[in-house]
Amino acid sequence: MKTSIQKEIPLIAIVAAPFIYLASVWQDLPQNVPVHWDVNGEIDRYGDKLELVLIPFLLPLLVYAIFSLVPFIDPKGKIQQMGNKYFMLKAAMTIFMSVLAMIIIYAVKNESLYNPNYIVLLIGILILILGNYFKTLRANYFIGIRTPWTLENETVWKATHKLAGKIWFAGGLVIILCSILLDKKLNFNIFIGIIILISLTPVIYSFIKYKQLSHS
Repeated sequence: MKTSIQKEIPLIAIVAAPFIYLASVWQDLPQNVPVHWDVNGEIDRYGDKLELVLIPFLLPLLVYAIFSLVPFIDPKGKIQQMGNKYFMLKAAMTIFMSVLAMIIIYAVKNESLYNPNYIVLLIGILILILGNYFKTLRANYFIGIRTPWTLENETVWKATHKLAGKIWFAGGLVIILCSILLDKKLNFNIFIGIIILISLTPVIYSFIKYKQLSHS
């Protein structure tokens, strides 16, 4: 997988967008700004506006840097073999983090997170996209369902990610629909339940699948 400057320039612009947006509103922000909201979208903590500088660094920039570095430190070169699919995954994660960062900055500027369902909706879209990518992931140490059993056995890796892809896609779809149709508190509770379900199920399945193969 070769890095193309032409392909990277749009992603670098996407990473830069939250920095530019924050700079454009910086003078309009008071010294103390809202930095946390509860599930109802109500402000429950204020902090110094310097804390906002961390948002574009820890969201789009850090994610972009990690995804850019991983192919070069992957000891088995599996990430490199994914080619353009890996780049598309990197792009999706970078766009998601950049949009999330700008939503947070916008909410801080206006001192209002009108509807937390919008952020949950955004996360649902990301989960759906990731679910679509799981079946294409090759066994590696950085991305995917990395349990002792998937890393030990490639058959377990493939079976686990095939199942996880279906569960995450369905989970993301349910989250999206609930974010559109339900009120904030009920939607948040369902969201947490789905996150627990899609996180634990593939892990448990990988253990069961490994044991089945070990005794066959």
